Amino acid sequence: MLASASPRRHRLLASAGLDFRIVPADVDETMDLALDAGRVAEELALRKARAVAARDGCGDAIILGSDTVVVLGEDRAADRRFLEKAGGPDEARAMLGALSGSRHRVITGVALVDARTGGQLLGHEVTHVRMRELTDRELEAYVASGEWEGKAGAYAIQETADRFITGLEGGGFDNVVGLPVALTLGLLRRMDPGFGVGSGA
Repeated sequence: MLASASPRRHRLLASAGLDFRIVPADVDETMDLALDAGRVAEELALRKARAVAARDGCGDAIILGSDTVVVLGEDRAADRRFLEKAGGPDEARAMLGALSGSRHRVITGVALVDARTGGQLLGHEVTHVRMRELTDRELEAYVASGEWEGKAGAYAIQETADRFITGLEGGGFDNVVGLPVALTLGLLRRMDPGFGVGSGA
């Protein structure tokens, strides 16, 4: 089961050939800012997976939770900043202005919970993203497009914001979209050695 309503994660899992059921999680996404950014992403993903695993009808499933965070600044730096989903155009404009010309991190946490045994596995992938300087005109046009809605950091690399990106380092494109597929498949195989494409998640 996938504990996410994100159509981007749905598409990435489906493209990997997995058969899964969608059961969106509705959880408090308050971050523990005392943690390193990777742990923040893992904890948010685990919160989602646990919430779904506790529901009726999910007792024999493996639950996949995932959460993506966009981070400016390094861990333990005073200026570290998490850019969540923008609440409106003004916030989106401010986030994109902060990201313009930056090298920032996109981190996706992945959590698996076996509802039968309570077992769990966690992991995360980090992609360093380089974004070129945006002109005022580009920024305003992107905000007006509404493409930023529901996206961490107020941009979608898989849509038209790819033209703002000059490089990815470390993790993959799919991680920036919202789910590191290879990491996810590896965790599924660790939790269930009999797991294979088409076996479900």
